[in-house]
Order: sequence, then C-alpha cells, then structure tokens
Amino acid sequence: MTLLPSVAIFLGATLIAVPLFKKFKLGAILGYLVAGVLIGPSGLNLITDIETILHFSELGVVLLLFVIGLELEPSTLWRMRNQIIVSGGSQLLVTALVLALISHFLLGLPIASSVTIGLALALSSTAFAIQLMNEQRILNTPPGQQGFSMLLMQDVAVIPILLIVGSFSTFETDAGVAWYISLGAVVAVLIAGKFLVNPVLRIVANYGSSEVMTAAALFLVLVTALAMSSAGLSMGMGAFLAGILLANSSFKHQLEVEIEPFKGLLLGLFFIAIGMNLNLSLLIDKPIFIVSMSLLLVLIKAGIISSILLLNKQNLKDASRVGLLLSQGGEFAFVVMTLALSSLVLTPDIAAQVNLVVGISMAVTSPLVILHAQFFSTKNCPAVYESESVSHQPQVIIAGFGRFGQITARVLAANSIPFTALDKDAEHIEFVRKFGNKVFFGDASRLDMLEKAGIADARILLVAIDEPEQTLNIIKLVKQHYPKVNIVARARNRNHAEDIGKLGLDDFVREMFDGGLVACEHVLKSIGYSNGQAKKMTVIFAEHDAKMLEDAIKSDMNMETRLSSIKQGREELQQLFVKDSESS
Repeated sequence: MTLLPSVAIFLGATLIAVPLFKKFKLGAILGYLVAGVLIGPSGLNLITDIETILHFSELGVVLLLFVIGLELEPSTLWRMRNQIIVSGGSQLLVTALVLALISHFLLGLPIASSVTIGLALALSSTAFAIQLMNEQRILNTPPGQQGFSMLLMQDVAVIPILLIVGSFSTFETDAGVAWYISLGAVVAVLIAGKFLVNPVLRIVANYGSSEVMTAAALFLVLVTALAMSSAGLSMGMGAFLAGILLANSSFKHQLEVEIEPFKGLLLGLFFIAIGMNLNLSLLIDKPIFIVSMSLLLVLIKAGIISSILLLNKQNLKDASRVGLLLSQGGEFAFVVMTLALSSLVLTPDIAAQVNLVVGISMAVTSPLVILHAQFFSTKNCPAVYESESVSHQPQVIIAGFGRFGQITARVLAANSIPFTALDKDAEHIEFVRKFGNKVFFGDASRLDMLEKAGIADARILLVAIDEPEQTLNIIKLVKQHYPKVNIVARARNRNHAEDIGKLGLDDFVREMFDGGLVACEHVLKSIGYSNGQAKKMTVIFAEHDAKMLEDAIKSDMNMETRLSSIKQGREELQQLFVKDSESS
C-alpha cells in the first residue's frame, strides 16, 4: 500500500476511536491502541507493514522526550539525581528480579530467558506514562516527579539491558557499541549545545520565517537523536539531553510550540502501531494465561512502585496512582524482544506472548486509573499534592520587551514579582538576558505561544509591542480564550487608543501622551506661567481630551463626523481656556 492511503486510514481510525474513547472517559491512548488493533493484521488487515510504521512512529517518543528536556533545567535535573538513582534504580532492579524469579520458578523458563523477560518487563512506557500523567495533571507534582525519575532511570538503563541480553547469545552480536564511542557522542552533544545551537537559532530567528524555525527545531532533534543512536545510545535519550541543554535558552518556548503538533501526531501513530503489532491469535489460543499474566504484571509493578513512593513519604492516594500510571510494559520491551529473538535467547512464541502481555498491560492501565480515582473519591481522600506544582508560573506576562515593556519589568524584578517576557528580536533578547531577565523568543499573537509562557495562570498581560494591528489581535485573542486575565495595553496614538477602547479594554496607555503633557508643562513654566497655572492648563487639556476619546470610543464615527468632532472639540477647549483665564 502506498503512503497516502495509509495516512488516510490512520487519520480515519484516529477520528473515530479517540473521540469515542474520550467520550466514555477511557482516555485517548486506549483509543489509539484499539484503533491499531482494528486496522492491523489481527483486525481488518488494512495495513500490514507494521515494523516500518513502528520505527517511523518512534519519532513521537523522541519529540516527547525533547520537550520534557526543555522543561527540565540542568539545575532541576541535578536536584533530582537522588530520586533518579535511588528511586529509579531500586524500582528497576526489584521489578526485574521479581519478574525473573516468577518466569524461572513459576513458568519453568531457563535463567537467561527469565532474566531477559524480567529486564524487558521492568521497563515502563515513557510515552504512555507521561501522557497519562499529563492528563491526570500530576507530572509536575512531587509524586509525579518521582515517577518521572523512574522513567528517566529506565531510559538510561536501556543500553546496559541490551548489552546483558546480547551477552546471553551463543554467537557474537552487535548488541552494543564501545563505551568510549557513546561517551564521545555525549560530550559532542554537550559541546554543540553549549556553543553552536543558540547562535544558529539566533540566525534563523533573525533571517528566517516561522517555517524555517520549525525546520530548525525538527532538524536539531533528529540530528541529535540519530547521532546518539549511531553511538549506541537511545534516540530518546539523545533528544532528552538536547532538550536539557536548551532548557535555559530564550528559544525554549518557541521550540516547544513548533514541535508540539508533530509530537502529538507521531505519538498517536506510535500507539496505533503498537496496537497493530499485537498478535490477538495468541489471546484467542491462551486467553486465561495471557490476561492473567498481563494483570499480574500490572499488579506487581504498581505494588513495587507504590511501595517505593510510600517509603519516600508520599501519601497512599498519590503513591498508588503513580504506581498504576507506570505499571504497564514499555515500548523498549519490543526492542529487547527483537534482540532476544535474533540472539536465540527466546523462542518466537515466548517473545510474541511477552509483546502481547505488554500491549494488554497498556490497554488496561487507563481503565484502572479511572477506577482508582473513583475509589478514592468515594473514600473522600484528597491527594496532598493535588494542586502543588513544582514549577511556579508568572503573575505577569509582558508581550514585547523594548524600552516600553522594560520599565514595568524592572519595577517587577526589583519587587520580586515573577514575570515572563516574549519578544521577536533574537539579538535584543540575548542582550537583555545577560542582565538576568527571563525573556523568551516568541510571537505573542499566537495562542499556543502565550499558553507556553503561562497565560492560563497569569493575572496580568502587558501588551507592549510596537505594531498596533498585532496589539489588537493579541487583545482579541486573550479576551476570547482567557477573559479573566487583566490586560494593560500600549497605544501608539489616538486612533490606536480608540481601536483598543472599542474592544472593551479600558486599561491602555498612550505612549506619547503623558510625556507630551509633562513637556507642555515645562514649556508653559518657561514662558512665565506659575507652577499652578501650568499644571491647571495641562489638567484641563487632559480631562477634555479624555472625554473626547471616550465619546469617540462609544460612537461609530465616519471620517466626516470625526473631523466635525475634532473641530468642535478644539472650540470647546478654547472656551475652557478663555473661561479659566477670566476667572484667574
């Protein structure tokens, strides 16, 4: 089958399955898996080239890990080192040991086969678990971060696991690459991220279009992932490392926005491919055995992970929820099974059964998480960390970080009020960041960009950009999607102020008006007027001008009416000055 019909089938299956499963609150991931089963060889057999699709769809996992890396600054990762080593390491070792013992003593498999299965099934699905944690809004909580540290440890352990499985082979395999090559690849990525990536992105931002920035983001991820893969490390770890290196970059939000659509589609394709990969004929032949093994896997992993979190002083609800979220088998189990088959460590029948157990464990995770939530809601047992986030969103977002926006930013910074600023001038951003300001490259007229900057949790948006039309677009966008956010806008001139006012925004500042009044007051005093007279004259003018502006905002004037209004206003102002002069 050619590419376009396959794409049409994938999209059609997604359009039907995912909304249906989300309607019944079973989650999008389970919808993808079922869609894959239906269109795959075990279902309608609409698509048969599963292996190629699975390899291509792994890019979704790569992009996911890159975005996660962008959210983790190196300092944050360093603070998590104990969780990664202790919690992640203990989960991996204990789970692998328990599953290997069950495989050897309960199922009667040889030691090499048992260890291989134990190591493969100890790995959870990074893409699956993180997607579920995002849906549950637990990823950025302390228990969610502990679960994430376990996933990180598992990703790091993939290469050693492949080396161990390869060592069980009776003949030589290419299970791994020399350690110094892998180390050299890591060092090369670190150097490139430190000295090359940001300068290149600045050039793209200054001279390229938004499409070129998208291409640059994808190129960065793919090159890093492929380089790490060639050096014997996982593509996902390479992308994750690249993301961490850019976590402090001014381009992080823009990169997230550009990659997000590709990440979502490819992750969906990945889960569909996993569903297609499941051999349901084995389930028909051995239904009790396969289902019981799948449930046993989920229960063992959930129990071990929950126990580790309880020992780390998490409450029962959060510990058991994270345990369930990480209880499924992972996508790397398919990689381990492929190597075990080529190394003659496992028979095709056993490898196929393990793959099916992994797929079913993924399928049952979402319903079990739903049952868990219902159980604890009836017990009236709220999670301690339900709303406590590890990251702190800004109270203020400043769109445009030129001289106008910087005045507010400096006052906020001096009073320790958190803010995030967005600007489209890459060189300008780099200069400002040298002074410790948190400024990111990005177009504030894009809703996804504002959302990455934290508009959902912000109290105030200051629109301080130069372009009048773009200012109006941002105001409309935020008032439509986030009406509770207070907006303060910069008006370039009187006409722009009228346009802003007609959008229902009262809080705007005419950038030249106040400065012009102050200059006028100085001129009047230099002519010979007293301080009080000069002040009064400017106040009269300001009040009259404000009234005229208010009338213009409330009415819908054509050009002829506007000119007539201006003439009438000038006459009224002259009368006010004459009246004030006669009374003084």
